[in-house]
Amino acid sequence: MTRINTNVASLIAQANLAKSNSALSQTLGRLATGLRITRGADDPAGLIVSERLQTELRGIGQGVKNSERASSVIATAEGALAEVSDLLNSIKSLTVEAANTGALSKEEVAANQLQVDSAIDSITRIANTTSFAGLKLLNGSLAYNLSGVDTTEIVKTRVFAAQFGDAPTFDVDVEVLGSAQTAGLFLRSDFATTVPGGADGVLPSAMTIEVAGVDGVTEITFSSGTTIDSIMDAINSKSSITGIAAERVSATDVSSGLRFYSVAFGSDAFVSVKKLSGGSAVDFGRIINDAPEPAFWVGTPNITIADRDAGKDVVVLVNGSVATGNGLNVTVRNPELDLQMLLTEAFATAVTGTPSSFVITGGGAKFQLGPQITPLQQTNVGLDSLAATRVGGTFVTNTSGNLELQFLSSLKSGGENELGTGNLANASRILETAIDEISSLRGRLGAFERNVLQTNIRSLQAGLENISASASVIRDADFAKETSELTRAQVLVAAGTSVLAAANSNVQSVLQLLG
Repeated sequence: MTRINTNVASLIAQANLAKSNSALSQTLGRLATGLRITRGADDPAGLIVSERLQTELRGIGQGVKNSERASSVIATAEGALAEVSDLLNSIKSLTVEAANTGALSKEEVAANQLQVDSAIDSITRIANTTSFAGLKLLNGSLAYNLSGVDTTEIVKTRVFAAQFGDAPTFDVDVEVLGSAQTAGLFLRSDFATTVPGGADGVLPSAMTIEVAGVDGVTEITFSSGTTIDSIMDAINSKSSITGIAAERVSATDVSSGLRFYSVAFGSDAFVSVKKLSGGSAVDFGRIINDAPEPAFWVGTPNITIADRDAGKDVVVLVNGSVATGNGLNVTVRNPELDLQMLLTEAFATAVTGTPSSFVITGGGAKFQLGPQITPLQQTNVGLDSLAATRVGGTFVTNTSGNLELQFLSSLKSGGENELGTGNLANASRILETAIDEISSLRGRLGAFERNVLQTNIRSLQAGLENISASASVIRDADFAKETSELTRAQVLVAAGTSVLAAANSNVQSVLQLLG
């Protein structure tokens, strides 16, 4: 039948032409933007996934930038530390030269002291001026803040890293489980009992002994009739050579014996006393299995005949974990805490069961290395001050004869260890500690840059590549496919237009029926 009020064919042609125009517009839009998804209606599920991937990509990209910036910060600090290391080595050279008093005049020593002063001032200046984009690196601004440290128990603390997590502070408990010990040998002196006609505290016969310690070895000869006090004085006069000192077991009883001990604590320290000749009635012994030291040699079951003994390192429990001890020094290194401590002799040699506690209240340099702001994707590094008053802290014997913690600043003019005082052994020990501290810090920063930052950058870049590829599959337009769709849509639009024109013209055939 033929109707003119409703042109069904035209309506069908219009609907299909509209679809073809919509498909053509969509294809042209994808080709123009290069994106398969330009709005939510294009692919709702794909849009959600791609937006999440875009967010992750932004975070990963920023993590790469953060790591690269952190690497620049570490490189800046390490460069300054290299200069400090050179200055310390030059001070060491000047100190060794000043010890050559047989060939150096007082004026030359004074000139060396001027150079030492200048070098130490330069170290402090570097500490105060080294910065990155206005951020001071080595003046202590990036050091951890400590509260409650009992200096009668822990005299020196260096915190390199601490993971606070969500807590505002970090508690540290330090408990001595095993005491630090010096190496020790005992000389029996109750000769009235052991030698017919002998007298307590007096050598019954001549002898020559070799005394050795970590610092060196010496040979000493004693004649018959030498008192143990004279033996003690002879040993102590060579203490700077051997690292071995001597004391009477009892200050009031010469029959109590003489104790030879290493000045240093720890397993590296040892004392060796060997009879080279004579001394047939003289015995040396050591304590068995860490038994208590005897008040007298006589009658004690705790001593066995020996000519050598070694010290022991302190054994410490830090926050429930056994830490590494080296003499009086303690090192803790785990994912939560990385620090070094120097304990006092009184604290390190007493097992009381009572810990020494302090709190890390903040500080340090925090580096955000991952796309998510969580402790697992952050790392912390502590950079202590390199000022001369903070570097080289070492226990040395001061002018009063007492052990005291002294620093690099004591080598300056007017200090207790300036070159003119003759305390060059103390100055050398402080310098060696300072050089070790700087080289250790440089190594830590180098390891952090190489093993943390660089590996993090590489892993993030790999993730960036893979996630970008995944996002591209979902969001980006496939030009080969879209150009094919464009051709199809163009053909359909042209065909639809022609069909619509034909449908519209068909109605005019009704006029022929009207004559």
